[in-house]
Amino acid sequence: MSPTWVQLAYLVAALCFVLALKGLSTPRYARLGNLVGAAGMALAVVTAYAHGAVHNGPLILLAVAAGAVVGVPAARSVKMTAIPQMVALFNGVGGAAAALVALVEFVEVDGSALFDVATVLTVLIGAVSFSGSVVTFLKLQEVMTTRPVLLPAGRFVGAGVALLGLALAPAVVATSSVPLLVALFAVGLALGVLFVLPVGGADVPIAISLLNAFTGLAVAASGYVLGNTLLIVAGTLVGASGTILTRLMAQAMGRPLANILFGAFTAARATAAGGEQRTVRSGTVEDVAILLGYAHSVLVVPGYGLAVAQAQHAVRELAQLLEKRGIRVDYGIHPVAGRMPGHMNVLLAEADVPYENLKELDDVNPGMGSVDVALVVGANDVVNPGARDDPASPIYGMPIFEVDHAKAVVFMKRSMRPGFAGVDNGLLYHPKTTLLFGDAKDSLTKLLTAVKQL
Repeated sequence: MSPTWVQLAYLVAALCFVLALKGLSTPRYARLGNLVGAAGMALAVVTAYAHGAVHNGPLILLAVAAGAVVGVPAARSVKMTAIPQMVALFNGVGGAAAALVALVEFVEVDGSALFDVATVLTVLIGAVSFSGSVVTFLKLQEVMTTRPVLLPAGRFVGAGVALLGLALAPAVVATSSVPLLVALFAVGLALGVLFVLPVGGADVPIAISLLNAFTGLAVAASGYVLGNTLLIVAGTLVGASGTILTRLMAQAMGRPLANILFGAFTAARATAAGGEQRTVRSGTVEDVAILLGYAHSVLVVPGYGLAVAQAQHAVRELAQLLEKRGIRVDYGIHPVAGRMPGHMNVLLAEADVPYENLKELDDVNPGMGSVDVALVVGANDVVNPGARDDPASPIYGMPIFEVDHAKAVVFMKRSMRPGFAGVDNGLLYHPKTTLLFGDAKDSLTKLLTAVKQL
C-alpha cells in the first residue's frame, strides 16, 4: 500500500489530466489545458521517483535527459504544418513504450492469469498503435502516397493476420510463453501496417485519432501490469477522449467509421472522363480586390495551404481592412480542414481572430446564398461539390462548405493539383469561380495593398 502522500499526489495528477482535457475542448483554454496536463505528468513522474517505486534510477534519469535533449529542440523546430506528423510519431512511441514495458514485466514477473491478459492486451494494442502511427506519419509527410494502398488480396491477408493474433493471445495466457508473446508483438506490428495502408487522403487524421485511443488503452492495460493506478486513469482518459474524437470526426466526414477505415476495399474505382477539356477562369490581384472591396459579406474558408504558407496573419489583416470598410467577414472552419482536428482554429488563434467569427458548417451553409464572396484559401476537399453530388467520389457523403452557392468564389491555389484526398475539384471549373494562383501569403499581401488603393 502506497503512503498517503503518494496517493494524494497521484490524485492531484489525475485531476490535472481531467482539467487538461476540459481545457483542450475549447480553443480559448487549450494552451492552459496543455500546461495543466504537463504539470500533472511532471508531478506523477517526480512522485513515482521520490517514492522509490522505480528501479534503475540513474538509467531512467539518463533516458529522461536524452529524451529532453532530442525532444525539446525537435518540438520547437517543427512547423505548424508538420505538427500532425509529430503527433503521430509521439503517439506511436507511447504505444511502443507500453508494449515493451509489458514485455519486460512478463519476463521478470510470474503473475496471475489476469496479469497475463493485461500483458497480452498491452503488447498487441501497443504494437498496432506503433506501426500504424509510423505509416500515418509516412503518409502525412508524403514519403509514401497519401492514397489508399491496396495489397493483393489485402482484405484476406489482414483478416488472416488478425485471426493469428486472436489465436496467439489466449495461447500466451495459457502457456506464459515469452516466444509466443514476442510473436504476438510481431503480429501486432504487421496488423498496424495493414490497418492503416488502405486509409487515404482526408481520412488519415481520423486514423491518427483512433490510434491515439489505442495507445490510451495500451497504457491503461500497462498500468495494471505495473500496478500503477495513475497509469490506468491516464490511459483510460486518453482512450475515452480519443474514441469520442474519432466518432465526432467520422460524423464530420458524414460516413460510418467502418467505411472510412475499410471503404477502400469495396469502393468502385472512378474513371476520369476521357479527353474532356475543362476551362478555368483565373484573375489578377486587382480583379479580386474589386470583388472583395465592394462586397457586403465575405466568407473565408481556410485550409492546409494557409498553414503551409503561414498566411494566417495576412488573412487577418485583410479581414480587418475589409471590416473597416463595413464588410462582414466570417471564417468557415471545417472539422477536418488541415491535417488534424482544430488545425485551422489554432492557426487563426495565433492571428487573434475573434472566436465568434469562426463559423461551423451548420452556421454558414443555410445562408450561403447571401454571401457575396467566398474566399477559399488553401482548402480543397472541404469545398469540393463532388462530396455532395458525385456518388463515385471517394469523399462522397462528407459534409462540405457549399461555397458554390455563394454569389462569387475566389479560389486561391498554388496550382491545379488536387487536394490531400487526391480528388479533382469541380469547383475550380465553376463559372462563379475566379482562380488566383500563387503562394497564399504573397497573394494575400498583394490583395491587402490593392484593396487599400480602391
